[in-house]
Amino acid sequence: MKVILIASGKGGTGKTSFAAGVGMALAQLGRRVLLIDGDCGLRNLDIVLGMSDRVVYSFADVAGGAVPLADAMARHPDCESLYLLTAPVALPALSERGMEQLVAQAEEAGFDYLLLDGPAGLPAELSFLAHIATQAVVVTATDRACIRGAERCARKLEEEYCISRIRMVLNRVRPRMITRGRSGNIDDAMDEAGLPLLGIVPEDEDLISCGNSGKSILAVKQTGASRAFCSIARRLEGERVPLVRL
Repeated sequence: MKVILIASGKGGTGKTSFAAGVGMALAQLGRRVLLIDGDCGLRNLDIVLGMSDRVVYSFADVAGGAVPLADAMARHPDCESLYLLTAPVALPALSERGMEQLVAQAEEAGFDYLLLDGPAGLPAELSFLAHIATQAVVVTATDRACIRGAERCARKLEEEYCISRIRMVLNRVRPRMITRGRSGNIDDAMDEAGLPLLGIVPEDEDLISCGNSGKSILAVKQTGASRAFCSIARRLEGERVPLVRL
């Protein structure tokens, strides 16, 4: 089972939409996926997935031993191999042992992937998610402030939490702005962040409407962000999918 922390150096990079999109893409590949919303207080992964009326328990309930994972997780209404475990409204006292037991229950339940939608930046709750992660994906936009945040986030994950495999996704990329020199280009972003590139996701207005309605963009279209999410899911599976420069 792969436990992947999805992180970002700052807010506004589209991290949660990315987590939902790639989670759905992996499920459509036949993988059993558990999405965990780790953004305590600001949780909104349930809204993006259209599952607000299905979630009752949080990952803290499972890690604290109050509820078993089988009872706490909610199945996606349109995809039977995709599940969600939401975040608590406020972060309670948790232990690393409790988080490890959550992972053990997920493995026993037959999940192939745990995707941890972490909080933006470097708050305290990140440590509980990083403790159980086996790899990380740092989601960033191409502007310099986001790239600097991504680099700092990656260094903390590597140095403090010993996550050795960290890759970067450039999200909300606008090719016209790059061409006109109004936004940093792909190569500059890679050099400044010092991270290998997992994928490039273009700016896609349909993500906004899909997020508001709770529909997956993969069910709406096969181009733009949808195609990018599918390509990234295949790379996570170990396939050699060519990287298309936008």
